[in-house]
Amino acid sequence: EMKGMDAKGMDMKMLMPDTSDALATKSYKLAMMKAMQTMPDFSGDADVDFMKHMRPHHQAAVDMAKVVLANGKDPDVKKLAQDIIAAQEKEITVIDAWLKK
Repeated sequence: EMKGMDAKGMDMKMLMPDTSDALATKSYKLAMMKAMQTMPDFSGDADVDFMKHMRPHHQAAVDMAKVVLANGKDPDVKKLAQDIIAAQEKEITVIDAWLKK
C-alpha cells in the first residue's frame, strides 16, 4: 500500500483540512473525505455497485453545494449550487428507494 493512500487508492492527506485553509476549503475537504470514507466495497453486481457508489458521490455534491451557498459570492455559482442540491437530493431519494427493494 502506498504511503498516505487509503484502501481505495485516494490520497487522504491531500484532503486533510489544514489550519491555513480558508473555511470553505476546509469544508470542501471534509465533504470529500466523508464521501471517500463512505464508499462501499464492490459487489460485482453492476446495478448495485452503481447505486451504492453514486449515493456518496451525490451526497458530496450536495455537501459541496452547501459550502458555496454559505461562502460564495457569485450569484450564478450559487444558483447552480441550488440546482445541484435539488437534483442530487431527488436522485438520492431514488437511489435509496431502489436500494431498499
